[in-house]
Amino acid sequence: MRAVVQRVASSSVTVEGETTGKIDKGLMVLLGVADGDTDKDVTYMVDKIVNLRIFEDENDKMNLSLQDIGASLLVVSQFTLLGDCRKGRRPSFIEAARPEMADNLYQKFVDKARSMGIRTETGRFKTHMMVELINDGPVTILVDSNKNF
Repeated sequence: MRAVVQRVASSSVTVEGETTGKIDKGLMVLLGVADGDTDKDVTYMVDKIVNLRIFEDENDKMNLSLQDIGASLLVVSQFTLLGDCRKGRRPSFIEAARPEMADNLYQKFVDKARSMGIRTETGRFKTHMMVELINDGPVTILVDSNKNF
């Protein structure tokens, strides 16, 4: 499982003119599910992302997590995070999970975050989405359940 995590002042996602998710201060997460990912990957990713200490404390030091400050998550599925561009000019998506499996694990990620008391908004799986955000910092972190980076 792979994620691009952005600290945001606000973020929203729209599908066919309908806003499906919107948050103020929090984290915008683009989430890609890889072939072979399991519930273990979901648990690792939710715990890691919710507890990332990337919000400033009273001394302007990145020392607080999403949970510490009571902020929200906006989670958008993005299979293109598994794109492999090492050969040629067109990415290969062979490492991305099949849609049925990816949707299942994506939903488990969202459910787990919500069960931790995190207000979690979403996009709509397997649709064309328009994502807007105001990156705060900017702060952008890459997280991979296989710890590739």
